[in-house]
Amino acid sequence: MNRQIILTKSKRLMIKIIMVCSIFFIIGCQSTETLVRNTENQNSEEENELNHSSESNSNNTNDQVTEDAVEYEHDSIEETPVPSVEEDIPSLAAAYAEYFPIGAAVEPFQTTGLKSELLKKHVNYLVAENVMKPDAIHPSEDKYNWENTDKIVEFAKINGMELRFHTLVWHTQVGNWFFTDAEGKPMVDETDPVKQEENKKLLLDRLDSHVRTIVSRYKDDIKSWDVVNEVIEPGDPEGMRASEWYKIAGPDFIETAFRAAREAGGPNIKLYINDYGTDNPAKRDHLYKLVKELMDKGVPIDGVGHQTHIDLYGPTVTSVIESMQMFSDLGLDNLVTELDMSIYAWDDHSDYGEEIPEEILQKQAERYHELFEAFKENKEILSGVVFWGIADDHTWLDSFPIERTNAPLLFDKQLHAKPAFWGVVDPSKLP
Repeated sequence: MNRQIILTKSKRLMIKIIMVCSIFFIIGCQSTETLVRNTENQNSEEENELNHSSESNSNNTNDQVTEDAVEYEHDSIEETPVPSVEEDIPSLAAAYAEYFPIGAAVEPFQTTGLKSELLKKHVNYLVAENVMKPDAIHPSEDKYNWENTDKIVEFAKINGMELRFHTLVWHTQVGNWFFTDAEGKPMVDETDPVKQEENKKLLLDRLDSHVRTIVSRYKDDIKSWDVVNEVIEPGDPEGMRASEWYKIAGPDFIETAFRAAREAGGPNIKLYINDYGTDNPAKRDHLYKLVKELMDKGVPIDGVGHQTHIDLYGPTVTSVIESMQMFSDLGLDNLVTELDMSIYAWDDHSDYGEEIPEEILQKQAERYHELFEAFKENKEILSGVVFWGIADDHTWLDSFPIERTNAPLLFDKQLHAKPAFWGVVDPSKLP
């Protein structure tokens, strides 16, 4: 009997302890409060006082925690806008309908979801950021990857968008298999003149097949083609980039690529030579010389693609237009193919972080306004403007030349219009 009484008391004590702990951790629970008060009737006066004190402290703590949580949640919502497509702003492409198409570089994943809705509202011209480059579409001699390019082609067709191809030939993002000889050795290491000629022929044959295969597949869907990309480098001999293409085949690889593209694609596709820094007189003059030589030899080139990766501080808008005018005087078309505007000067490796100063965003808006006013005034020599991306949440400049926050495009990371957008579409909206 005594043992039973002891066990009963132990159980009762255990229940009391559990209930007291519950009062501390199960805050604001009315059912717990009722249980505690029923138990207090069996407790000593000292225990009753202790429990009452604990309950009061718990409820006070709960009130403070709840208020803090609500305030924190409210602040978080205000500080982090939700990504969305703003339906109550003008369409970028529609605003420039009487001038030229407006485009953007895309990845396949951007052809679905919220980003695709942003593209559909604001652009009518597309180019692949990476999946049409040689290593992606033709990773080995006997293998082509069509799937990702096909996705972008289909998206453009469904939405009535024009499409560019970038790029058939480049010195980077290209498979090493192009540059190995029949024995698997690097062609650039060959010193025997006879074998060097054999290697040149092998390389040009591979290039010819590469170009014809791709152009034949997409000639009915893609009218604008970057045939060769970034072949000019003023610091290299004769101003030609000393790539493996050039070291093995000389300038003949450029002629081979253009001729194969024309023969495979017919007269209706437009063939471009594409490069950055075309506003720089030293680079521009080397490019002009090369293009003039190609044209004199009857190489089928239709125009020049000006990448136009610029920043807040340079180059001048005048220099951009002057370069276009030079090539127009040769009877060639001009395209802005990869437009973006870094918020940092070229040699500045600082980082604003996530809080970009408002005056920097306003300066960007003013410079975009100046640039697009010049584009509109010269629409006769410019047939399209393509941004290298659509919003700041996806830009190569976040990792080049260093990793940092950049904001080079017209829409921010939440896909909302920046001051730069209004600088291009309606400058009256700017402060």
